[in-house]
Amino acid sequence: MYNLFLSKSSYCKSIQCPKIIWLKKYKPDEAVQFVNPKVFENGKKVGILAQDLFGNKHDDIKYTGNYRGMIEKTREFLEKKPNIITEASFDYDHNFCMVDILKNDEDGVEIYEVKSSTKINEIYYDDASFQYYILSNLGLNVKKVCIIYINNQYVRGKELELDKLFNIQDITNIAIAKQDEISNNIIKINNFMAEHDKNKEPNIALGKHCSKPYKCDFCEYCNKIVEKRNITPGQQQLDMYMTDNKLIINKEAIKDLLDSLKYPLYFIDYETYNTPIPEIEGTKPYQQLPFQYSLHILENEDAELEHKQFLAQIDDENFIRHFTESMIINITEKGSIIVYNKSFEKNVVNNQLIRMYPDLEDKITRINDNMIDFMEPFRKKYYYTKEMNNSYSIKSVLPALYPDEPELDYSKLPYVHEGEEASDAFISLKDKSPEEQVEIREGLLKYCHLDTYAMVKIYEKFKEIVNDC
Repeated sequence: MYNLFLSKSSYCKSIQCPKIIWLKKYKPDEAVQFVNPKVFENGKKVGILAQDLFGNKHDDIKYTGNYRGMIEKTREFLEKKPNIITEASFDYDHNFCMVDILKNDEDGVEIYEVKSSTKINEIYYDDASFQYYILSNLGLNVKKVCIIYINNQYVRGKELELDKLFNIQDITNIAIAKQDEISNNIIKINNFMAEHDKNKEPNIALGKHCSKPYKCDFCEYCNKIVEKRNITPGQQQLDMYMTDNKLIINKEAIKDLLDSLKYPLYFIDYETYNTPIPEIEGTKPYQQLPFQYSLHILENEDAELEHKQFLAQIDDENFIRHFTESMIINITEKGSIIVYNKSFEKNVVNNQLIRMYPDLEDKITRINDNMIDFMEPFRKKYYYTKEMNNSYSIKSVLPALYPDEPELDYSKLPYVHEGEEASDAFISLKDKSPEEQVEIREGLLKYCHLDTYAMVKIYEKFKEIVNDC
């Protein structure tokens, strides 16, 4: 019988799609990692912090790649009970797991799986239940299985309160109920691998499992295979906008949008970052923290375009307040405030600012109430060309409206070219020399400036369309 070495990660991937395991074994070079390294770094920080829920003294199993050595070290630590063991390593019948936190009591053990998520995904049950399967089959008395995850309703005070930052859910009954399923799944994946050797690639259709619960590292490879077979990947739905070469313009809808605008016009864009562990008093886990804005102002139709901006100092502990006050000062009148993706600026950022600074509620609410979303005409296909590639992202819309204009080309910007890069760049300032900080800050300012200038250019294009009526 085929006896595949299955880690808990491999087991969960096999549930998502058994071909992942085959590709990982026989075509590992085809994998493309989609997860930002920052996600792994955040997960590691959360895992380390969660250990302190059990005190600050742990017996740690260091990952060395030598599984036998790690398992042997775990056996030594198990004899020291009672104690807390992190990354305790176990193997049963070629099935291997490392337990994030193992509470090792005199009468048995408790498994704690740590996740940096703010909710429990179904796959987490499989992950933790697989660990229960291995430990219980090794003869350990598993008293409890729990998942530790982030409480996104927690608001940090002056000090971080771990008991409020983390939620702990007992899933022992779920883990026990899944044991027959896990045993059967292990048999199935071993049979699957026995039936498909190196020269017999599995043929599994594309579907939702390619991206859920996680985007598969082999998505690009499988899509290439499908294209070679001349099979339409994914859904069979034909998108009219992908095949129609005509320019689609709803002039009446665009005219209505322009008619709704009131001068002065404020074109504004924010840059933000977030962390799972709130570092600033008054903030929540994963709260979008605004550190920069760009603002173009048009007092009236014939006025000269003005530009104002804000970029926080990396060592300013009160930068969110300073961001908010600066924005309020520069948006002084009851004109239209033009954004691209209103739900982000209004609901994700501004409403959090209202919660943090109730004394500024009236002024922030005024900004919210006057927002106009320039993404909507493109999302609703009031304006569409095939060059937008069925996307209403501003980085797809802008070059479609203004092809071959270098000043509007994000790829020609220095240092920062998209939002995630902006977040990473700002955070990185802490570890940079003064000279490097100057260069990065200049890149951030130019990037955010283009975001709002892009909206000005969209406004000009809309005026051109309406005037041609």
